[in-house]
Amino acid sequence: MSGAPLVLAIDTSLDSCSVALARGDEVLASATETMQRGQAERLAPMVKDVLATAGVRFSELDRVTVTTGPGSFTGVRVGLSFARALAMALNKPCIGVSTLEVLALRAGERGLRAAAIAAPGASYVALYEDGAALIAPRACLADEREALVAAQVGARAVAWTGPGVGADIVALARRAAGVDPALYPPNPTYLRAPHVTLPADAA
Repeated sequence: MSGAPLVLAIDTSLDSCSVALARGDEVLASATETMQRGQAERLAPMVKDVLATAGVRFSELDRVTVTTGPGSFTGVRVGLSFARALAMALNKPCIGVSTLEVLALRAGERGLRAAAIAAPGASYVALYEDGAALIAPRACLADEREALVAAQVGARAVAWTGPGVGADIVALARRAAGVDPALYPPNPTYLRAPHVTLPADAA
């Protein structure tokens, strides 16, 4: 697909660090490492390795895309900071896509597709029909997810992804290639708050 944009996709929102270089449905190179910490140290080397494997220069990129969460505070921040800085340096669009959107559309955009993410004390859900959001990513109680979706679609069959499933980096690249960057700003949605240890004398 020579006319499709060359997209660098980055995901550090959940429990992995993933990078892919894709043009349309063709994946030129990709890498994924499972981790809950250390994305900040691994992301830049992984990006360089993926581009080197594909024989692509940074200047050849058309778009940089990154998952915006929901996800861990640190992971979302690492991915967004890197993607924004790289896109700014290259003067290319930086496209932020909800992790829930990537999960829901990982197997394609046709039909009704929902996704859920859960963590202690937090739950999120989203619903799409033919790629358009019927329920934009939103917080909810874990036992409300299916009822919220059913209220929108009735008895129609819905393909669910998650909770407990990692984002598909190739699906992220594919989605970012076809959206309007102005409608997909790289703004964060956090799932878990940052871990903060207060001083012993703090009230």
